[in-house]
Amino acid sequence: MFRSLLIANRGEIACRVMRTARAMGIRTIAVYSDADRDSLHVAMADAAYRIGEAAPRASYLRIEAILDAARASGAEAIHPGYGFLSENAAFAEACVQAGIVFVGPPAAAIRAMGDKASSKALMQQAGVPVVPGYHGEEQDPALLAREAAVIGFPLLIKASAGGGGKGMRVVRGADEFAAALAGAQGEAASSFGDARVLLERYLEKPRHIEIQVFADTHGRCVSLFERDCSVQRRHQKVLEEAPAPGIAPTMRAAMGEAAIAAARAVGYVGAGTVEFIAEDGAFFFMEMNTRLQVEHPVTEGVTGLDLVEWQLRVACGQDLPQAPAAPRGHAIEARLYAEDPASNYLPSVGRIRHLRLPRGVRVETGVRAGDAVTPDYDPMIAKLIATGEDRAAALRQLEAALAATEVVGVRTNAALLLGTLRHPKFRAGGVDTGFLARHPELLADSGEAPHDAVLAAALAVLAETAEDASPWSARDGWLLNLPAARRLALRHAGTEIAIDAAPECDAWRVAFAGKEHIVRGTLGDGTVTVATDGRRQRMGVFREGARIAILRDGRCHDFELANLLAAPETAGEAGGHIASPIPGRVARVLVTEGDAVARGAPVVVVEAMKMELTLTADRDGTITHIRCAAGEMVAEGVELVEIAD
Repeated sequence: MFRSLLIANRGEIACRVMRTARAMGIRTIAVYSDADRDSLHVAMADAAYRIGEAAPRASYLRIEAILDAARASGAEAIHPGYGFLSENAAFAEACVQAGIVFVGPPAAAIRAMGDKASSKALMQQAGVPVVPGYHGEEQDPALLAREAAVIGFPLLIKASAGGGGKGMRVVRGADEFAAALAGAQGEAASSFGDARVLLERYLEKPRHIEIQVFADTHGRCVSLFERDCSVQRRHQKVLEEAPAPGIAPTMRAAMGEAAIAAARAVGYVGAGTVEFIAEDGAFFFMEMNTRLQVEHPVTEGVTGLDLVEWQLRVACGQDLPQAPAAPRGHAIEARLYAEDPASNYLPSVGRIRHLRLPRGVRVETGVRAGDAVTPDYDPMIAKLIATGEDRAAALRQLEAALAATEVVGVRTNAALLLGTLRHPKFRAGGVDTGFLARHPELLADSGEAPHDAVLAAALAVLAETAEDASPWSARDGWLLNLPAARRLALRHAGTEIAIDAAPECDAWRVAFAGKEHIVRGTLGDGTVTVATDGRRQRMGVFREGARIAILRDGRCHDFELANLLAAPETAGEAGGHIASPIPGRVARVLVTEGDAVARGAPVVVVEAMKMELTLTADRDGTITHIRCAAGEMVAEGVELVEIAD
């Protein structure tokens, strides 16, 4: 076994690899960008080396910088994690040429499976079923349009050189094809440096089932069973579980055999995942991820294995350990992202002011309270993995874990995950990849604060100030000889909530929004318990100056205690100004000054967090000013385009 390991990655996967390496007595070495100087994976490592600026192209994608760090640190092996250079054949070759062990498959296998078009042809030769489509090298838009017509609609455009939902578009009619093709090619070029795409028949209600395979250098290859990854947004997974609900043993065996055949066809070594789509009892090869997957913990949960340890042992030339004959129990993983599902999953950037992750389940994370979510990297905060003797037990564990999770400072998808776990169709098992799209109610967020959250925020203020009851200490406009009452003003989502509160024995009489409540409660360590209207509820509370966050069931309700003596703010004129909702890079400007546009027309495409966001006109009008250019980095809130009525 080698003595030192450099992890060419960041965040939770770097931390995950370090834990296993440390348990095996291996010295760990981190690399970091300027944005990650104080990150958790750097703090965990035995040594750390700077490799460049924040942008991945200037740091985590710089092969020579990573190899320089490996040489300087004396690393004997490099683990690529997932993403970044993990499926880069040139990186695998460069490691070997530098005399450093690459913890992954041979470069030839990465190259064979990295091109989705050629890999489909290879799979057909190996007898693995594939989805009908166009996988050719010719990329002329006119030819692709003709091929699309032959395949028929709906169809799927996919980046040939990548994965993770980047460069992927569903096209339902010929009139949509040209725009979808341009968008997919642009995103593919930006994410993978390769604009080539392939076309496939789009299955309307497929399940995403993948098989974990492992192969050693002695010719042995095994299947470690399947994972169901059908709950997705933007073609990226958010919930994964093993084993897949409702999969017959015969189908499991057939998919396992097909996955092993796929791995053998490219001379595979190490951990890999063969992804299939399944519908009506049939399954088709999609792609092979030649690396460890984000969702590998659910396989570990039902096999009792440490897949990173297997990777390290195989990389040293050792034989594969004995694999279990069948999965045991059930495991399910939820990906907690900094994003706003109600706003088309727009990434949420900012500093994590408060973070409380649950106990009782496995938690994989690379962030701490005080860390920032930046537009440079994937916005995943943590993975929560629950296991149980059966699926129902695992679901109960994960539901409780998500309900106890608290994040303040950025929006998250925790409420969406909870709603999905509680949905009767998901609980019945066997949902398909269109589940979230068909249930928009799971994304809904009225923006209004529930009454109990308002009461909890008011109680947090009242209870905190109750010890100092002197009216001379108050800054709430108290006047002599008037009733002993408090007036509070809480701002929430741009709306001010006026609250009148008066002490009444051991309670408070609280009135707002035309209703009066008798409220009793206590303020504990990070919690507030509210008893009113015959109900008693405990919620999380985080206070930071005038800002109060009330947390419950995956949602964070942010309030600000207003100064009643301050002069009122003057609202500015809204509309007609298209601003970037997040920091990012302007990928394309789709209009010129003087153009007439209709409401909803695309005007600018901004790239951030490995995805493209198309900003649209908010009215019918004329483009009067363009204040950005393609390739320019822009901050959140910066005006990009002005439209006159």
